[in-house]
Amino acid sequence: MTKLINQTRVILISGSSHVGKSTLSRSLAAKLGWHYLSTDTLARHPGRPWVSTKVKTIPEHVVQHYQTLSVEALFLDVLDHYQNNVLPQVKAIVDAHTFDLSRACLVLEGSALWPRFVANLVNENGVKAIWLKASEGLFQSRIFAESNFDHVSKDRQYLIQKFLARTLLYDRRMRDEIERLGFISIDIESLSMADELANSVLEDLFS
Repeated sequence: MTKLINQTRVILISGSSHVGKSTLSRSLAAKLGWHYLSTDTLARHPGRPWVSTKVKTIPEHVVQHYQTLSVEALFLDVLDHYQNNVLPQVKAIVDAHTFDLSRACLVLEGSALWPRFVANLVNENGVKAIWLKASEGLFQSRIFAESNFDHVSKDRQYLIQKFLARTLLYDRRMRDEIERLGFISIDIESLSMADELANSVLEDLFS
């Protein structure tokens, strides 16, 4: 395994929102001594339709985004954003880390790493990839907990439910893409801790 890891320059980790990409990727990067980067930092898109410690009010354009678009349109809109605004940067970053051996190796994560978009990057020049999947119940429990779903207005609950529906649609379509392209995926609910999940990912990628 060590030899195969040494031949790898970039690991891509993707999956739907709230599947645990960031937690796993940080754990994996720390274990390997690699750099970590999220595609969320590369380009902006209408964010999550709820308040948080960082977002005190929901911007009107975010409200309108989830109110007016169908779930299918929300899904296609975010894919379009990934392909046009994020993917060119992803390709440049991956190329920089694979061809410039003076750079540190990289764990790059994000929902923007849609299987079809990065297919030509995987298994070439030391790039590995894995997609995370989970049950609908896990996505719902995480999104409802983070958004404080039970304690917001009906109007806000509607926006959160639209976000959840898009998240679940992404996961279903992603699974189809992964199967069609023959990529590796892992069910995060089969493992309990980030470190255990990181070890399992290494085993799946480099066995």
